[in-house]
Amino acid sequence: MSVVLRASNLYKSYGSVSVLTDVSLEVHKGEVITLVGPSGAGKSTLLHLLGSLDTPDKGSVWLKDTDIHRLKDAPLSAFRNRHIGFVFQFHNLLPEFTAEENCMLPALIAGKSPAAVQGELNRLVEFLGIRHRMAHYPNQLSGGEQQRVAVARALINQPDIIFADEPSGNLDSKNAEDLHELFFQLRKEFQQTFVIVTHNPSLAALSDRSYTIRDGSILG
Repeated sequence: MSVVLRASNLYKSYGSVSVLTDVSLEVHKGEVITLVGPSGAGKSTLLHLLGSLDTPDKGSVWLKDTDIHRLKDAPLSAFRNRHIGFVFQFHNLLPEFTAEENCMLPALIAGKSPAAVQGELNRLVEFLGIRHRMAHYPNQLSGGEQQRVAVARALINQPDIIFADEPSGNLDSKNAEDLHELFFQLRKEFQQTFVIVTHNPSLAALSDRSYTIRDGSILG
């Protein structure tokens, strides 16, 4: 399998507090990778560095052939929009937009035509089972439906990798199980690559590889 992402010797501190120390990892195309460990271990910080939402003090993150932390702000934003998807615990859907508009927004920001975006969206929402909810606003959707809308939004630009931070942490056990199953269906159907921060042992056990982070370092 080809390497999609390679992180080398990452360090990150906030003030005098060291959060990550010499962290390196690789992610291959089509893998579902989990990052596990106790609260405060540095999992979310690592996810933010890998996803270009924060900058390491030292080290590098390569997404395919791009050293992402060498990009300036505007090129980095454009690169992130086209190549990276995000799914967060609390969905982060815009309440003033319908589910359809929330899903389409990243692709429209990327300059794609509404007609082309609509075609891709139709394919995704059919697969995700939420076509009938597209005209609804976020506050009219269940938690599970909101998270599926967030997944569709993350997928709309056909990114190289999706980063998910506790994506099932705000869901009941049935919806959490459904969401976990969905990630593996997406891997099977679209060869989608995922890096997921989770406290859920069932999801970690299902993943292709699980990195345990403790005190800012990867164990083992």
